[in-house]
Amino acid sequence: MSHLILLFSLFLAPAFADEGSQKSTPNLCSNDVSHKRQKRDWIWNQMHIKEEIDTPLPHHVGKITSSVRNSNAKYIIEGEYANTIFKVEETSGDVYAFERLDREKKAEYELTALIIDRTNNRSLERPSKFIIKVYDINDNAPVFVQKVFNGSVPEMSPVGTSVTKVTAVDADDPTVSGHATVTYEVTAGGEYFTIDDSG
Repeated sequence: MSHLILLFSLFLAPAFADEGSQKSTPNLCSNDVSHKRQKRDWIWNQMHIKEEIDTPLPHHVGKITSSVRNSNAKYIIEGEYANTIFKVEETSGDVYAFERLDREKKAEYELTALIIDRTNNRSLERPSKFIIKVYDINDNAPVFVQKVFNGSVPEMSPVGTSVTKVTAVDADDPTVSGHATVTYEVTAGGEYFTIDDSG
């Protein structure tokens, strides 16, 4: 019986040793992962602002921020209308618009965020592009694509005969529910003619 117990313990020893070596490998990997997590990186989401905001300028658009920790860090923006329409507060990263925006003129702006050391102007993080999207408000009335639409119909035609087709367009954002929807109405001659939603 004592021989059996000895053999059994010998078989178990290598198995436990193997298990210990396997456990040590993930520890090394987890150290690698934690090392990678220390990598600096830009942190923010895409920015949005409503068009035609009727409050005093400037209007706060959003915030660019980096995980860089440096007391001399300074935020800068470059690109479309940077430092004219859009400006960044260099210590906080807050981005402001200094003009009222019109989505029908320009729907989005592409800019680049930078963070530098103000003492030597060296970049502390790789530049990163970001978009400022202008949200639509329903501020445009539909307009007809031409001044006059001519139509004709033979006399004694059956009810429902097509006479002509008219088309109007709306400059508002068609992806926003109801903003660019066009409906038609006959304002004179409604006793003889009707119009459907396709014109």
